[in-house]
Amino acid sequence: MWFLSKMLFGSSLALGTIMAMSSYSWMGMWVGLEINLLSFIPLISTSKNMFSSESALKYFIAQAMASTILLLSIILLSMNALTPLEFNPQPSLIFNTSLLMKMGSAPLHFWFPEVMDGLNWLNSMILLTWQKIAPMTLLTYTSKTLVLLVAAIISCMLISGIMGQNHLSLRKIMAYSSINHIGWMLGASLFQEMIWMIYFSVYSIITINILIMFKKLNLFFMKQLMLAMGHQPQLKLFFILNFMSLGGLPPFLGFFPKWLTIQMMILENFTFLSVTMILATLMTLYFYMRITFSTLVLSMNTFLIQKSTTPYKFFIFSTNLVTLASLILSTLIFNIL
Repeated sequence: MWFLSKMLFGSSLALGTIMAMSSYSWMGMWVGLEINLLSFIPLISTSKNMFSSESALKYFIAQAMASTILLLSIILLSMNALTPLEFNPQPSLIFNTSLLMKMGSAPLHFWFPEVMDGLNWLNSMILLTWQKIAPMTLLTYTSKTLVLLVAAIISCMLISGIMGQNHLSLRKIMAYSSINHIGWMLGASLFQEMIWMIYFSVYSIITINILIMFKKLNLFFMKQLMLAMGHQPQLKLFFILNFMSLGGLPPFLGFFPKWLTIQMMILENFTFLSVTMILATLMTLYFYMRITFSTLVLSMNTFLIQKSTTPYKFFIFSTNLVTLASLILSTLIFNIL
């Protein structure tokens, strides 16, 4: 029965996202977002865990607030249907603000780390990846309110870099990491949708890889990370390389979408914004390195390249190989296309 209910709500979650993206009218889009919201709440709430029920309530309040603002903007848009949005930017501004709140972008991120902190890793995976698709896609459909989006990008970079330093909870660290990547995705969506799609795909692959490792080892805090990785050198190596990839260091796949975003920004004469994003992302990279070096140094009982007797599943090796070694392949495909 439990499995059937999860399947039902999981299917309606996907249906809500697809409905919101493919809807012909603003009201249909709003209904799709509401289906998505009301499907996700039963998935995260459970009677066995008090924290997940608290997270479900926080998520519902924040999303209901964003939905109310969204509905207000739709009413204003319908009242001024004959006026071009360039001459009446207020409805578009309100609309984009509500979408930023729905995806958890700074400075409207107040709910996001708090909700993440009460979820298990599977629900965290859904919140960090799938739940971003509908608001991000809808943001590309509306007229670009440039000042709002640039302010949101800079806020995402600074807030994630500063706030992420203070936490030992891995879920909160992943939440602030996600806020940083939302800033990059907003920057990519300003100019070309294809770059945003590439960025989101790469970010999702790397995040899912990291969360699979956390789930397998049942890790939630930094101290557990140091203890768990001591006798598992292969997993430790994959973990460190995945975090470097998530930070966007050049030899790894995570560098590829950042490279495309920076190149497009410079071509569109947004050099100052791209430099600001790069410098602010260094703060995020610092706390990634803090996690990886603490794992590497404080629990180093064996050589990193020594064979381990622990049986690893094939998909962990294969997905990590795809993530870490496909920068060359992806650049070749990009040049061919």
